[in-house]
Amino acid sequence: MSNDLKELSKRKLNFFQTVKAVLWGFFGVRKGKGYNEDIERLNPVHLIIAAVIATVIFVVGLVLIAQWFVAQAV
Repeated sequence: MSNDLKELSKRKLNFFQTVKAVLWGFFGVRKGKGYNEDIERLNPVHLIIAAVIATVIFVVGLVLIAQWFVAQAV
């Protein structure tokens, strides 16, 4: 890893705060001040992990909803 990434990964923001920032990103309604605070404090490793988990949950949820609607239509 590069020195910059090592320094960024040492940030101590709570993982749940990272999840909160990712969920705000999904909605796209984060205010500029909150966004800037997140950028300064977020651990990029946590951010990537939280984004992947949230994306998988979102896709699985959509698939389950689609299967439910198809089953109701039959």
